[in-house]
Amino acid sequence: MGDPPTDARGDAAADGAPLPHGADTGEPPPVRLWFCACGDLPATVAEELAGHWLDEHERGVASRFVFGRDRRRYLVAHALLRRALSLETGLPEGELAFRRSPRGRPALRLPRGGPLRGGREPDFSLTHSGDWNLLGTVPRGRIGVDVESLDRGERGIRTVERVFSAEERDWVAAGTPGRPRDHRVLRLWTLKEAYAKARGLGLALPFDSFSFTLAPDGGVTGFRPPADDSAGRWRFLEFEPAPDVVAAVAVRSDATPEPFAELRCGFPWSRAAPRVLVLPRTAEADQGPRTAP
Repeated sequence: MGDPPTDARGDAAADGAPLPHGADTGEPPPVRLWFCACGDLPATVAEELAGHWLDEHERGVASRFVFGRDRRRYLVAHALLRRALSLETGLPEGELAFRRSPRGRPALRLPRGGPLRGGREPDFSLTHSGDWNLLGTVPRGRIGVDVESLDRGERGIRTVERVFSAEERDWVAAGTPGRPRDHRVLRLWTLKEAYAKARGLGLALPFDSFSFTLAPDGGVTGFRPPADDSAGRWRFLEFEPAPDVVAAVAVRSDATPEPFAELRCGFPWSRAAPRVLVLPRTAEADQGPRTAP
């Protein structure tokens, strides 16, 4: 991939423009995002990195794929994960170790020597759809990310729509049939997936127990959380990192001012200049979401 996309949703700093408040303090930004296509890492390089970076469990998973395409996607995604977390923690890619929660949510395992560099143990979320990979990290709090392609097919889109709340289904039905309506479905779906991943509850969290209100031209304008959560502790971001690709980020943060995200595209061999996106405060909708026109 080349330069970061120009159509990302959210407030972004243009070239030469001031960054959001807090971006020039020298402190690590609250959120970092990496968007990487499988083609950004040649297959031969992915195989070589796997031999050096991946652990026994990861190599075992990779060996069980029947199709070479699926194996390559897995190798690229996990090379991306290890490379980005190495940049975040200062640990070599091959020395990173992971643990899982009882519900299967992955997290970094602290090294034997104690805390990571700077005392930070970043939370992370990795997702992929076809040849697209998205990774998010945050030094404090929790993060979930999701990415989907509009080319996933009519059947797949209609299937996920059935798990939406009544308000969300009404908003989808009000859209123009065809691709515009499918776009509404995937905007909601990626946000729901991102939130569920950040919570780490998996299928134990019914997707109709929480609801989003979206502006037609992009942006979350309201969030009704499940009964056991509060809307005010969450920030959401949606953007389109490539044509016909929809992505969403959910971050649990009490930060003031609003946190911001750095978006990098391509495999992270270096810290190329990122695009800066603001995660705005979402209107609380504990009494039920408004339906955007």
